[in-house]
Amino acid sequence: MPTVCYDGPYRLFFYSSDGEEPVHVHVERDRSMAKFWLDPVVLARSSGFSRSELRIVESVVKKHKDDVEKAWYEFFAG
Repeated sequence: MPTVCYDGPYRLFFYSSDGEEPVHVHVERDRSMAKFWLDPVVLARSSGFSRSELRIVESVVKKHKDDVEKAWYEFFAG
């Protein structure tokens, strides 16, 4: 489960089994989780995050989109 980065309380990562899906990232904080597609950045699903916090999480995903894509292609191309 490669971690791309941490941003404050949020961990951005993907699972090593995610390679068959379009590029996306999972975000977790404590027991809350969300999954965002990256092209375009859109919420796929979430649990535990409030609507207002999801807006913050979405901005974190947008901020790190290039890093996530780079890590994704490096991991799954290797």
